[in-house]
Amino acid sequence: MRIALCQIPVSADSAVNLGRVRSALALAAADQAEFAVFPEATMVRFGSDLRAAAEPLDGPFCSGLAEAAKETGVALVAGVFEPAPAGRVYNTAVVADGSGALIASYRKLHLFDAFTQRESDLVAPGSSVVVTPVLGVQVGVQICYDIRFPELTRALAVGGATLVTVSAAWQAGLFKEEHWVTLLRARAIENTVWIAAVGQVPDPDEKPTRAPTGVGRSMLIDPLGVVRADLGPSAGVTVVNADMSLVETVRATLPSLANRRDDVFGLAGGPFAEA
Repeated sequence: MRIALCQIPVSADSAVNLGRVRSALALAAADQAEFAVFPEATMVRFGSDLRAAAEPLDGPFCSGLAEAAKETGVALVAGVFEPAPAGRVYNTAVVADGSGALIASYRKLHLFDAFTQRESDLVAPGSSVVVTPVLGVQVGVQICYDIRFPELTRALAVGGATLVTVSAAWQAGLFKEEHWVTLLRARAIENTVWIAAVGQVPDPDEKPTRAPTGVGRSMLIDPLGVVRADLGPSAGVTVVNADMSLVETVRATLPSLANRRDDVFGLAGGPFAEA
């Protein structure tokens, strides 16, 4: 699978962001990408009025994502916001295939109530683990803070995922960038899966604020934990070939999933949602 890491800046204007998605997809398609990964909150940046921006999955922003996927023939995963009960929103990642069909959605399970942030004040948590087929590859979906919880990636791997996407707006902070890289590599190694992680970068057209944006550092990591691409801190689109057969090869030599002790630790499953 040719995977595009689409490390775009995200503004407070959803129309601007949809234009950036279209531009990134055009670049990805020109390099023969088949699947593009976009950041968390691609719809609008954190610090915006998320309640006002949130819309159902058949709303204009998600419809625009689907149209862009259809126009380019490139499947995608991108972060949006949906209305949720009690005046909150869901932090959601949607998956569209190359025909423009929205085939899956995942609502962020683990909310970022850490480092002085309180995501749960505005965002409602999801309740399902999502694995969906994309171009014949079983793809597990995560969002940002989820990567700090190894049980989720394990549940995705046990559920059949050989590729896990991580859409993020990973903030700067003491040791945080090192955490990002270490956690991504650890999840790939532990579960012998490919990891495609894409973060936001600051919008050069907006004044800096204290609201979180992201440090970039989008990465493609193979099932042995080798970093195949690292976009650093600047906006850009990189397309990398990921040989999915490597998962089977690695697991034949290093069968850590097969050797786990569910009789002692229990099943690492989850409440899977239907794709």
